[in-house]
Amino acid sequence: MKFILMMVFASGIVMNCQGPPPAINSPFEKVKALSEEYTILPIPSIKPEWWLREQIQKNLDGFTGRLDTLVPALILEDQIYGRNRLTKKVKNKNVGALGNEGDWQIQFLWWNSETQSNWRDGYLRSAILTNEEYHLRKLSQYIRYILSTQDKDGYLGIYDDDIRYKFDNENGELWAKASLLRGLLAWYEYTGDKNVLIAIERAVQNVMNNYPATASHPFYSKQPNVGGTSHGLVITDVLESLYRITKKDIYRDYCLFLYKDFSEQTLNEDAQYLKLINDTLPLKGHSVHTYEHLRSIAAAYMASGNPLLKKAIDSFLKKINKETTASGAAVGDEWIRGIRADATQRGYEYCSLQELMHSYLSLMVKFGDQSMADQAEKIFFNAAQGARHPEKSCIAYLKSDNSYAMTGGLNGDDHDKKQTRYSYSPVHQEAAVCCVPNAGRIAPYYVQHMWLKNNRTIVAALLGPSTVTTPIGNDTITIKEETNYPFGNLIRFEVTANSKLAFKIRKPDWVSKFLLTENYREENGFIIIEKKWSGTQIIELKFNPEVVVREDINHEKYFTYGALVLAHPIEALEERGKSFPIAGFYNYKYSPKEKTEYLFANEKVLTDPVQLKFKTLVINPRTKQKDTIELVPMKETILRQITFK
Repeated sequence: MKFILMMVFASGIVMNCQGPPPAINSPFEKVKALSEEYTILPIPSIKPEWWLREQIQKNLDGFTGRLDTLVPALILEDQIYGRNRLTKKVKNKNVGALGNEGDWQIQFLWWNSETQSNWRDGYLRSAILTNEEYHLRKLSQYIRYILSTQDKDGYLGIYDDDIRYKFDNENGELWAKASLLRGLLAWYEYTGDKNVLIAIERAVQNVMNNYPATASHPFYSKQPNVGGTSHGLVITDVLESLYRITKKDIYRDYCLFLYKDFSEQTLNEDAQYLKLINDTLPLKGHSVHTYEHLRSIAAAYMASGNPLLKKAIDSFLKKINKETTASGAAVGDEWIRGIRADATQRGYEYCSLQELMHSYLSLMVKFGDQSMADQAEKIFFNAAQGARHPEKSCIAYLKSDNSYAMTGGLNGDDHDKKQTRYSYSPVHQEAAVCCVPNAGRIAPYYVQHMWLKNNRTIVAALLGPSTVTTPIGNDTITIKEETNYPFGNLIRFEVTANSKLAFKIRKPDWVSKFLLTENYREENGFIIIEKKWSGTQIIELKFNPEVVVREDINHEKYFTYGALVLAHPIEALEERGKSFPIAGFYNYKYSPKEKTEYLFANEKVLTDPVQLKFKTLVINPRTKQKDTIELVPMKETILRQITFK
């Protein structure tokens, strides 16, 4: 015993001599790379069902499947990755947007690459998820074409020899690659075609050869307001996917280099490190940049394990919360401008809905934090559904929670005659054809993150009608999730497995009561069933939602029912505008038949959970009397009131 105590004492002396671990002096110092908590499944592993499949199918039959015919000049006629690559001689390009003359228009030259590649990313993912043969054949031809544009040195992009990688100002070099390669990666997951993966790796290696880590500055610009240059940081999406596929550290390490260079340049961007750790500095930048860059700093953190970057992420999330509305959307119309969220005075861009949802899901995968999935679910079920037209194939480029008019400007503001973003269109060509492509991406990205896994654990991370099939250990399991969630709250899981594994179901943050027909335990926001499975077993999970009155950050009241934010629909007058080359496609504006901004009365809500119709009393500010109004899910509305003072 004495000998043991002496050894422990001696060991303590050695440890004390070693002293504390060395201080971390730089946020970009690599400490120890981290592993992601969960594994993302290949896109063919998950199939949407019921309303989710119907929505994706409707997109394929509408703007997602037919955007090339709606705006052929931007997609079919401009082979920007091929024979129409940009050179020094190109001074202008048809991108469809309205704008004033000036040198600043050079930023538009890369726009068609974003339109084309983000559109095809959502298009091919939608075709894969629905197994639509016509669209898959069409996309297969495109894949063959785009691979044929790759140069011998691996270059795959939009610039010719005279200017590629030679920028000191605005450019779309990395952004055009990021948006293109994300789609190619999905195609590789679907086909398993090694030639596609080789082409992607060659393209990325070409980037790393021309922008060598620690010896180049891909984000340098002599002026701080850049669009494509800043967008290019999300090539980290591609690098992370390649790391997951190949396990090559070079891809993940390059994410850290990119974020370091991005942070050290003089740019008007919120996600730079020193700005993030300044708690007094609000978010100001172009919203879609800000919210997509959350993923990039998280990628850098995983590569480094540097706790200073984790603190920056935590600070970033707190700042985003100050810009978040009742529907889950973070504002930016199109700039955040340091002005906090407001249900009536601030709008949000459809692009931002997709990118912020994707960022939250990325953090869910990395950290296993179910609250990130709650945030993503709220965006998708409420803000994103509420910015789609409930009947026609078109979306709102910009939308506000309280939407009293959709006639071009925010809630009827008409001081800018060229403002068209607060309206519905299958294209939005007058502003930019960016939000419609992202409206085609958001459901497929939600679906691919519905199911995750980790070792011998399968995770229902996002709830909704779906089927997953994936190998776990030596077993291949299939789970059918039969539900109308969030428009219904009964979920029937049909589990087919023949091995011992843990089945984790995320318990949404709004759930206080539920019934489950199986033994379970709760842990860190998950319902966990762990057992030896045999054959096919049915498990039923029933949530018991109630209408809840909540407050937004401005202390205005709003109503929720389960995962749904409720809205009072406002009758509207429809004005049909521009038509398109396909019959039945139009731009639309909406003005209210009567505008009344009701006040909160703190009255009981009558519920019809089957029809999802609700009624309550509110105060009419004109009459000072109480009026009965109807509340419905945001998905069903065009004009609406969500918050009540």
